[in-house]
Formats: sequence, structure tokens, C-alpha cells
Amino acid sequence: MDLEQYIRDIRDFPKEGIVFKDITPLLASPEGFRAAIDTIAEAYADAGVTKVMGAEARGFIFGGALAYRLGAGFVPARKPGKLPWSTTAHTYELEYGTDSLEVHTDAFGPGDVVLIVDDVLATGGTAAAKAALVDTMGATVAGFAFLLELDFLQGRAKLGDPKVVSLIHVQ
Repeated sequence: MDLEQYIRDIRDFPKEGIVFKDITPLLASPEGFRAAIDTIAEAYADAGVTKVMGAEARGFIFGGALAYRLGAGFVPARKPGKLPWSTTAHTYELEYGTDSLEVHTDAFGPGDVVLIVDDVLATGGTAAAKAALVDTMGATVAGFAFLLELDFLQGRAKLGDPKVVSLIHVQ
């Protein structure tokens, strides 16, 4: 299925010169959303995934559906102060400063195999931060999965050796 048909370009959003890739038409399409989830799930069906991690907010949408499809647990990665229990954090560099992600301290452990999911792979900073959280907690990264990859930003280079699956590539 051609998933690109479900991606809408919004010119000059959020600011002039940017072409925003709007994925909401794909989310609204039962066929498109199912095809995206099924394709990623098939790519990791034999990877022994025990947990799927997604960052707020669109990573929750894809991550929850993939966890269900793979028979795995789902772990939300959130901005600081959003989780109600003891957390582990990782701070990472952005083009314009720093940011942090947190998970509960019991989210992963040795023996867990984690699939890291998000809607878009851009510069790779957020995905690499999620991998660092997994590593810090003694679990293994099975790989990364994205609906859309902005190839021109070369974010894949920050992710190391694990398998990376992106369904749509933007040059």
C-alpha cells in the first residue's frame, strides 16, 4: 500500500519555509493506519520484543498499537514531571538547547527487548535518547520504527547498529 497518499504537506507550518508532514490523514484511515502498524509489526515479528517504547504524543499512538500487535508491553517516555512514580531520565542535546525524557524506574530490566517507536525520524536526537534510557536500565534495543524518515537530516546516523524501519522516506 502506498502510505504516502495519506501524508499531507502543510507549507509554511509552523513557520515560513517549513513543509510540515501531517500524518493525521493516515491516522484517520482504517486501511492506512492498519497497513502501517502491520508492516512494522511484521518487520519485528521474530525479534523477541517484550516492550515497545513511544514518546508523547504520536509515539503513544503508534507504540500502543504495535505493542498490542506484537504481544508486548507499552512504556511511555515522557517529559520531566509527567510520570507519577519514581523515574529514570536522560537529557540530550537539541539544536537550540537540551531536553529530557523519563520512564518509570521499573519500565525495563535485563532480559527486556525493546522496540523504540515514533512517527518521524528527523535529526535522531529523541530516538537516541530513548535508546540511552533502555541501555541505562540494562535492557536491549531491538530496533527503531518510524512512519516517516526525513532522510536529508541524516538522523539514522545517530542510532548506531540496531535495525531501523521507516515506511516513508522524504529526500
